Amino acid sequence: MTMLEETDVSQRRACLLVGLSRSTLSYSPKRPEMDSDIKQRLTELAQERRRFGYRRLHAMLRREGFEVNHKRVDRLYSESGLAVKRRKKRKGVAVDRQPLELPDSPNETWSMDFVMDSLSDGRRLKTLTIVDDFTKESLDIAVARSITGEHVTRILDSIAQFRGYPSAIRTDQGPEFTGNALDQWAYQHSVQLKLIQPGKPVQNAYIESFNGKFRDECLNEHWFTSLHQAREIIAEWRKDYNENRPHSSLDYKTPSEFASQFRWTKRTKRSIN
Repeated sequence: MTMLEETDVSQRRACLLVGLSRSTLSYSPKRPEMDSDIKQRLTELAQERRRFGYRRLHAMLRREGFEVNHKRVDRLYSESGLAVKRRKKRKGVAVDRQPLELPDSPNETWSMDFVMDSLSDGRRLKTLTIVDDFTKESLDIAVARSITGEHVTRILDSIAQFRGYPSAIRTDQGPEFTGNALDQWAYQHSVQLKLIQPGKPVQNAYIESFNGKFRDECLNEHWFTSLHQAREIIAEWRKDYNENRPHSSLDYKTPSEFASQFRWTKRTKRSIN
């Protein structure tokens, strides 16, 4: 603006001399009015889901109808001070990660594992997590003070009533998974048991990933005072995980959406053929 202020040169001539567009000169950046609405809803979602980062919150905003790209959400997320604090991880020996083969369809491979926690009075809380490796659906999270091999088979039978038996189940070599009860159950239902090597949790990476989310977003966020309360809260979290939580490996669809889309595509292909 110095040339215009100190000389009689017109704005058009001045822009021509310096190679500047007049529209660029007169432009003044304006924050879209929509930013305030987005920021408000973003803050509400972040308070409801304290362990979600901006990418997953962006996916939820898009599902609610907000036409906003991830860069604007990232900016508003940072301006609002919503960044998630990373929890400290235990130091351990580094191991090479071996990628698992992704199944081609639901019920091809399930993974299951135990996650331990405790009630407010110190009593042990044992949870059995079961996941479909293809759809990432949480098939069940059983909660009890103790879960035996026989209990595991009953849980698996209850799941199979609604979706059939899997071709294989991947587990570690815990006593509940290597005992006669599960071995006989697998033989009766033609289910292959895939046992990972001792001390190699990366060989069961799908359930390990789920367990990390389960602990970070549910167990670490609640203080359970009773077994009944723990079961209610965990059941609500599992439902929300399947139906509302965007999953990054599913292109930010929820597991239920992905599974439903897969079934619809499969039916469509059959009808065409």
